[in-house]
Amino acid sequence: MISFNPYDLHIGKRHQYITGAVGPRPICWASTVNEKGEANLAPYSFFNAFGSNPPILVFSSNRRGRDNTTKDTLHNIQQTMEVVINVVPFHLVNQMNISSTDYPSTVNEFEKSGVTGIDSLLVKPQRVKESPVQFECKVKEIISLGEVGGAGNLFICEIVQMHIDENILDDQEMIDPQKIDLVGRMGKEFYVRASGEAIFEINNPFEKMNIGFDGLAKKIVESKVLTGNQIAQLAMETSLPDEEEIKTTITGLSFSGDNLEQVAQNLIEEGKIREALCLLLS
Repeated sequence: MISFNPYDLHIGKRHQYITGAVGPRPICWASTVNEKGEANLAPYSFFNAFGSNPPILVFSSNRRGRDNTTKDTLHNIQQTMEVVINVVPFHLVNQMNISSTDYPSTVNEFEKSGVTGIDSLLVKPQRVKESPVQFECKVKEIISLGEVGGAGNLFICEIVQMHIDENILDDQEMIDPQKIDLVGRMGKEFYVRASGEAIFEINNPFEKMNIGFDGLAKKIVESKVLTGNQIAQLAMETSLPDEEEIKTTITGLSFSGDNLEQVAQNLIEEGKIREALCLLLS
């Protein structure tokens, strides 16, 4: 493993290491207007959600590394303190990419990228009609993180109106990750599509107290067959099985061979976590 002070690196390489390691990053497709009402639409991958009450989104528009200039998004928000944040699904990724071009401030990126601007309800910037989720925001604060090339300007944005396409909702009226089909930014010129087999579920414990690695038998934790991820799935259980549960479970399992760890590994991959734990403790 290599180790170094980030300030010993050229800013371009430092930036690549950071963006290559911190990902995938969601993409904020930010719509703003200047004091003349001229529209700007630009994507930013230094972006995330930072609270639900109040509902807060935060993104950063960095100073350009090559010449230390700032972008139209910063200038426009400084004038109006408003922004619409549109999400980027896979079917819009190339149009989003067009809008990342450094056009002159008088150029309308809605027109350049072939998307439709529609009026917002509470803020001046328009929304991207084709985006499945649009957040109208008031900018509470702009935080400058430096005055040199590559330094960020953080926008703390409070959502004042949300627009969601019903077609991306599931039966419980929650956003279905497969239907929204988002894209995320990786390092360099790479992106990732968050759909299909890329999406998976894990058992989030929240307030439930899980066993943890230190609550598992030493032979399980030190297994040469099970991976750390697989052992962690066992450790997420909230209790150890007693002798009766182990006996009943083992009786109901059908397997052959002496390598119980391999059988347990297969059970874990099938999502049969409790059965695998009982087998390993038998």
